[in-house]
Amino acid sequence: MTQYNKLKQASVFTASALALAVASASHAVDFEVGDTKASVYGYAKLDMIYDVDDKLGNALSHKNISLDGADGSDGHTTLHAYQSRIGFSTSTPVAGSTLETKIEGDFYGSGGGELRLRHAYGSWNGILAGQTWTNLYGFVAGTPTIDFTGTHGTGNQARQAQLRYTTGNFSVSLEEPDELGGNEDADYAYAKDVTVNGAVIGQEAATGDAAKSELPDLIARYTDTSGPFKYSMSGVLRQLEYDADGQANAPANYGDDTATGWGITLEAAMDVTEALTLRGGVIHGEGLGGYQNVSPMAAPAYVNSDGDLEAIEATGGTLGASLKAGPGAINAAYSVSTVDLDDEEIADTANDTYETVHLNYIWSPAERVSYGIETSWVSRETKGGDDGDATRIQGMVMYSF
Repeated sequence: MTQYNKLKQASVFTASALALAVASASHAVDFEVGDTKASVYGYAKLDMIYDVDDKLGNALSHKNISLDGADGSDGHTTLHAYQSRIGFSTSTPVAGSTLETKIEGDFYGSGGGELRLRHAYGSWNGILAGQTWTNLYGFVAGTPTIDFTGTHGTGNQARQAQLRYTTGNFSVSLEEPDELGGNEDADYAYAKDVTVNGAVIGQEAATGDAAKSELPDLIARYTDTSGPFKYSMSGVLRQLEYDADGQANAPANYGDDTATGWGITLEAAMDVTEALTLRGGVIHGEGLGGYQNVSPMAAPAYVNSDGDLEAIEATGGTLGASLKAGPGAINAAYSVSTVDLDDEEIADTANDTYETVHLNYIWSPAERVSYGIETSWVSRETKGGDDGDATRIQGMVMYSF
């Protein structure tokens, strides 16, 4: 099976499985040019959102939840079509193997409304190069949701630039170190002179950043199926680094330091009966940053008062089930993402725990047409123990081609 077809087959297990499945090859406009088979595919999707409490964004954002006792507005309606997407793929026999290419975009750029690149890669003879799903996520643990953020507490269901080699069920990749994993928190503030005609007339606040990336992230994954059981195991190894040497006005205690970031994920799914599927996944590591999907702390590490780089520990998990009912399926999932912020130098207002419960029914009254209704409960808790929660109701209509 080619790398491209493996990606399409695996997509039915993701949190955004609904969208990906509808946009699969069976719902594409196919044609041939010489030896090349090409497909144009995509869908138009309307999301209809009612936030009972705080306005949580075009896709669920835990940071928008008001803490208990804080002022917040209730009741917000949002309609948008930003998840709509279009893609183009090709398949060409080349020198005894198959060259696969794919370019795909949606309209979630800048948070919604602008065209952005999702996929742009080629794959030949087991070597994939370009931008596509990070190799850390195995497309097994995610329960289908209508919300674009999806389930969390696992590897990030996102895309970044990489060079990957796949043989059988095993794949290894070198990936962009700053995109998903994020930069180390090595920011600092200082006073900057303001000049007019060469004369200093005052000062203004300025910032600097000593974070750097010297090596790509190394990720390996193994995914397999045994009867009704599917599983995936993956790991990431990262070099985290900051270097303030030569940085203008860097604090005196800022020098340079490195730390090792690492993480492991385990995912599983089982068809208990023809109608019932159970899924689950966990992630744990240090210096993961955004590799943990929906992490409460984007930065993988921070510089402490002694000038040492400290990696942040992260843990998460998700459990879900899908039950076929009528023309569709009932899907339910619980997800939790946590970071360890016990260090006294981190403010008590920093978020350390996100939780989400999804419950939906998604059905297809006709081929290429999908409807759905979903309710979500989300919460966040800070290092200091303050917490808050919110509820969202969401519907969708999607037409694919």
